[in-house]
Amino acid sequence: MTVQIVEVIRRSEQGITQPYICRGDNDKVYFVKGIGAGRRSQLCEWIAGNLGLALGLPIAPFDIVEVPEELMELNFTLNLSDLGSGPAFGSQRQEVMELNVSAVDEVSELLQQDVFAFDWWIRNSDRLLTEKGGNPNLFWNPRDQELIVIDHNQAFDAAFNPDVFNELHIFRSQRHRVFGDMLCHQDYNRRFTLALNNWPEICNGLPKEWFFADAEMTVPVNFSLGDAYKLLEEYKKDGFWTVP
Repeated sequence: MTVQIVEVIRRSEQGITQPYICRGDNDKVYFVKGIGAGRRSQLCEWIAGNLGLALGLPIAPFDIVEVPEELMELNFTLNLSDLGSGPAFGSQRQEVMELNVSAVDEVSELLQQDVFAFDWWIRNSDRLLTEKGGNPNLFWNPRDQELIVIDHNQAFDAAFNPDVFNELHIFRSQRHRVFGDMLCHQDYNRRFTLALNNWPEICNGLPKEWFFADAEMTVPVNFSLGDAYKLLEEYKKDGFWTVP
């Protein structure tokens, strides 16, 4: 059942898309990316998030949420034009800290490798962090020693730069293991294949509204499911696991 948004609390000041912080009818609080975040952003979040879950990554719980038109009309304190009504992408708020450089070694090497390999697979350059700063789009729960993975709005990047990725990814210390171990390649290839078996179900879950840039659904979005799938199938080619 689709989560209905019943309250818009405020707009986040963090992140490029500055999502809206909203409460759903399940009493969960969500970071909601509406039409202002871009339809491509919503599509990437849903597709990559579900692929990450299929790989066993600790993705923050997410839903397609519904923003009622009545809620837009009743709100007089916030500008909700970037939220818009209709289906939106909602990621549940996590009461944890952002992963920083000093806490990286708290994450197991296997999980670091999984996140690194996943981002390489989906061509996601938006998890970069060095001592000089950056934005890892990862949370850390120090009490339970748990990593939480968020934000995949820049996945399937046609301008993906392998050199930058390998130099600045937060888990770059694992690149030699990921790229240099043949058994590791075989394992990831097997897991990628299993994850892609969910492709039809993932795509069927996408709202039709997200494929159009306007509310009237007359302007198609510049995003191709076919192209995204072809990119994901790159792991089958020789050279996919070659260090740039």
